[in-house]
Amino acid sequence: MFLYKLLDYFFIVFHLALIIFNLFGWIFRPLRKWNLFTLVLTGLSWSLLGIFYGFGYCPLTDWHWDILDKLGRIPTENSYTQYLFNRISGINVKTRSADFITLISFLVALIISTIINITGFIKRKK
Repeated sequence: MFLYKLLDYFFIVFHLALIIFNLFGWIFRPLRKWNLFTLVLTGLSWSLLGIFYGFGYCPLTDWHWDILDKLGRIPTENSYTQYLFNRISGINVKTRSADFITLISFLVALIISTIINITGFIKRKK
């Protein structure tokens, strides 16, 4: 059980760090390419893997759900964002709200990261 509890905390920290990096990694010049890369991977996971597993599919969420299942704490939330809101802050966000926040935040970060990476590339070429 200790290993599963450790993995539970690992997934909370790692997944939350990835989400924060996806949203704000474009701010830090040396990390901009990596930020765009992780955003594209996230989008591909949600869409391409989503064809087979359902739109918005994330392997990290799937693996964390498996760990929680082993701990006997099966999440009642439908999305990882909804789960994080509830688990970290105790705020119970509705599924549609969590999905909306997630999608809009992702799209804004993707657009900003893409623009910054393209303009940086153009400036380096001149």
